[in-house]
Amino acid sequence: MAITLVNPGGLPEIGAYRQVSIATGSKLVFIAGQVAWDADGVTVGEGDLTAQVEQCYLNVGTALAEVGASFDDVAKLTVYVADWAPDKLPLFMEGVARAAAKLGVTPVPPATLLGVAALHVPEHLVEVEATAIID
Repeated sequence: MAITLVNPGGLPEIGAYRQVSIATGSKLVFIAGQVAWDADGVTVGEGDLTAQVEQCYLNVGTALAEVGASFDDVAKLTVYVADWAPDKLPLFMEGVARAAAKLGVTPVPPATLLGVAALHVPEHLVEVEATAIID
């Protein structure tokens, strides 16, 4: 595996993610922000944050697989959530868990989660982009 995740001493341990990601592969892969569209461009889970998070993660998984990568190769996930509030975290994490179960991977929370006013399509609640490294 080209990615090692570390929590350095002197920084808080946060169960959902690690503070440092060390990448040692030779190819950088940048996955464009994925929204809750199915393969036909139809929005999945309109108004349902959990369903949209799940679809976004499934789309990232599809993009990773296309280049011979998986979530094990992800160095950084960045997530943008429209109208974010901390009380939405359980809904968000449920979507991550559902996608992980379907993909057969360990759930991968984002390194960065940003609340935004809105996304480019009003019915989209979340967008997930990934940076991976492969050999």
